[in-house]
Amino acid sequence: MDNRTAKVMQSIRYKNTSKDTLKTIYLNDWNNSFSTKRTPLADRFTEEFSTKFHFAKSDMRGFTSITAIKTDTDEPLEFNRLKAHPDVVEVHLAAALLPEQSYEIQLFYILQFPVDTFTDYGVTDTNEFNLKYWYLTPAVYDGAWQYYSNKNLDDLYIPKADLHLKLEFPKNYGLFSELDIQNITQNDNTQTFYLFGKDRVDSKLYLNKFPNFNVVQTDHFTVITNLESGGILPMDRAIITDKVTQFIHQNLGSYPHKSLLVTDIEYRKDPLYGINQLPKFINPFPGNLQYELKLLKTTLKNYLENTLLLNPRTDYWLKDGIQMYYLMKYVEEQYPDLKLLGTLANVWGVRSFHAADVDFNEQYNLYFMQMVRTNRDQALTTPKDALLKFNANIASKYKAGIGLKYLDDFVNEDTVENTIQQYLQQFSLKRTTTTDFEDLLKQNTDKDVDWFFKDYINTSKKIDFKIKDVIKTEDSVTFTIKNKRDTDVPVSLFTIKNDTIQSKQWIEHIHGSKTLTIPRTDATKLVLNYDNTIPEYNLRDNWKSLEGWLFNNKPLQLRVFQDIEDPNYNQVFFMPLVEFNNIYDGITLGAKIYNKTLLMKNFSYRISPKYSFNSQTITGGATVGYTQHLEDRDLYRITYGIGGSYSSFAEDAFVSVIKPSVSFYFRDHSNYRSNKGSYLNFRFLNISRTNNNSLLTVSNPDYSVFNVRYVNALTGLIDYSKFYYDFQVAQDFGKLAVNYEFRKLAENNRQFNFRFFAGTFLYNNTDVNSDYFSFALDRPTDYLFDYNYLGRSEASGIFSQQIIIAEGGFKSKLDTPFANQWMTTANVSTTLWRYIEAYGDIGLVKNKSVDPIFVYDAGIRLNLVTDYFELYFPLYSNLGWEVDEPNYSQRIRIKFTLDPEALLGLFRRKWY
Repeated sequence: MDNRTAKVMQSIRYKNTSKDTLKTIYLNDWNNSFSTKRTPLADRFTEEFSTKFHFAKSDMRGFTSITAIKTDTDEPLEFNRLKAHPDVVEVHLAAALLPEQSYEIQLFYILQFPVDTFTDYGVTDTNEFNLKYWYLTPAVYDGAWQYYSNKNLDDLYIPKADLHLKLEFPKNYGLFSELDIQNITQNDNTQTFYLFGKDRVDSKLYLNKFPNFNVVQTDHFTVITNLESGGILPMDRAIITDKVTQFIHQNLGSYPHKSLLVTDIEYRKDPLYGINQLPKFINPFPGNLQYELKLLKTTLKNYLENTLLLNPRTDYWLKDGIQMYYLMKYVEEQYPDLKLLGTLANVWGVRSFHAADVDFNEQYNLYFMQMVRTNRDQALTTPKDALLKFNANIASKYKAGIGLKYLDDFVNEDTVENTIQQYLQQFSLKRTTTTDFEDLLKQNTDKDVDWFFKDYINTSKKIDFKIKDVIKTEDSVTFTIKNKRDTDVPVSLFTIKNDTIQSKQWIEHIHGSKTLTIPRTDATKLVLNYDNTIPEYNLRDNWKSLEGWLFNNKPLQLRVFQDIEDPNYNQVFFMPLVEFNNIYDGITLGAKIYNKTLLMKNFSYRISPKYSFNSQTITGGATVGYTQHLEDRDLYRITYGIGGSYSSFAEDAFVSVIKPSVSFYFRDHSNYRSNKGSYLNFRFLNISRTNNNSLLTVSNPDYSVFNVRYVNALTGLIDYSKFYYDFQVAQDFGKLAVNYEFRKLAENNRQFNFRFFAGTFLYNNTDVNSDYFSFALDRPTDYLFDYNYLGRSEASGIFSQQIIIAEGGFKSKLDTPFANQWMTTANVSTTLWRYIEAYGDIGLVKNKSVDPIFVYDAGIRLNLVTDYFELYFPLYSNLGWEVDEPNYSQRIRIKFTLDPEALLGLFRRKWY
């Protein structure tokens, strides 16, 4: 082993356990997935807007150089890499492999390991080796070859194998692995380890110069771990480890191997999300609980991966569900009073929030519901590489765990837990599918559980029930349960007296509505899903009072700052605001009154009055909106709304805007990961301006515009394209415009940008002395008030230098800045070095009664954060050499945004 290189001689003996005759075999070579910028792994990084792989130097990436593949008689075999899967090797056997026969091949190859920057596995900057999926392994054959490419999902599917490893490496390294050490020999500068493992599927291997692993022997198996323990004493760490392994042994059964490796890398890839990721100096959990839960979650995951041989690309939900189910059970048993906010729930000010009342285990439903409420959830049978990152890492895992608890509550009598244990025992280290679990469960219960596998697992159908039409008599209560969705899942019905449960029963097969009659008791409420075991879309219509119609009205709850939704109240939130929207209003102080919780609501409103210190005026705005979600179609969302605002547009000049609108959003419903989408927006803007500035001339102070805009965009990191078509009709003008943008990031890291704009007036009866409604070459007047200008009326100073690339998109301020008839422009730029680009713009500007004017400019662009922070330095244009001008600093253009929502989009796009 030299630097990041290893020379490998490998022998594979493989038995054909199928009934088919095999002429070719396939080998997984996931180390080679790092070889170029065109592998599926590279594509995965770019899909999630990660530039670390694309911009990496070639010598940072890894590859596998296979020098020969031979039979055991030294006969060379033909082999090739699959075009679509460069990390899969196809080997042509010298003779057909019959059922129950074995083949043996010899492989000779050189491994160049990648740096650990990309997936955390690889070679560190201190030249330590943290390896996973590092050597060639056979693919699984079960009637068809089950191979696929590495996509940083840690989901290699291989048959179990007896491993014999002989590793030679320098003496200054320590080796950590789950395999058994059979022998160690040492030479002058190197040492050789002989390792063995029976029935193994894991390939993790750590060669560390500065080892920080701890070995804890328990009664059931040895845990080797380097999890961050935060200064926990060795004795406490041993007690926690023994407690965790005892729980796993009791609930999942005996672990078939001696040792289990639990690493910090694995935890970082599958952490406890949320408040657990606060800085270390803020520990919201008592004692060593955070380390305990980290160890439990990661140990559960590794235990299941090493024993349950499911296809992790297509049958992942069951392992995820079992992991989360027992994580929740552990907290219920060991820490039943633990809250979501931990010890912060008792802090003054925090404890008044509903979030302080939420139990720790309720967080899983909240995270899952985040995707449900935004119509981004996906079926658990969706291939793992087709899941959105948020679903793959968080929501789908939680849906699976919540689903098993839902199923367990419905079936009752520990049937689900007994079935899990029976399944793990019966299929431990055997190839299996989730159908085996389904068959076993149905053998263990007489209840109808088809709903769980058909509706809950196999679809993304929402669950939502409503209780209504309560009629009381002296001895009975009649009511109706409405199923608001197309699902056939059971719902629990509770009778409650003063917050005490009197009875609970399950109601099944509600198609549309079902009317029920139950005996009259002294219960005060009927509640569906009272314990929130069912991940229901909307809990706000799940109860009815039996004390009279007045008691069915939910009380109003006022909260300072946003909170978790409490279905028992009509919540209104109040948030103080300190903002800076433009230089005319300056700092504004006010409040936002709204109903939005941490989970999206279909109906929302926001009222935000503010006092502006510069203009000494009450400004602000209000919006009311309703979102309609549509499932299983490309049109997935329709929003209806009306908004109004009042603000300054110049010193002592104000504008009020009233804007009703409806928008239609489209996506490829068969591919949620696609960065391609479109929307169609209809809106009517009623704009009124008031001018108290004697130095400012305002013509057409009041006007209305009907606007239709269609946008179709592919917002990829490597390939970006965007079309939009804009149509406007007003009393004095009509306009039509088209805009096209194209951006390409080449393999040599050079970026090319192209933008084309064309706009024409259909009719123009506006004031000939005003260009307020004209097409702008470099700085749109923004008469629709769409852009976040900090000084929209400024003619000089730094705020006049703010640029928003729209309409003409020029950077130089030329002598013909507007067109009142038509305009067409093209803007291009390309990389010179890193974030420094050269740009150029050309165009034709046509005004009434004047011949078209050809315009151009060129300069340097500093592309610091694309679309968010950029600088433009004009060099040459129709004006000549602009750098020679004495006021050159005033010609530099600045593109930036202070909008928190826009900046948050930089993060969200990686997950959604």
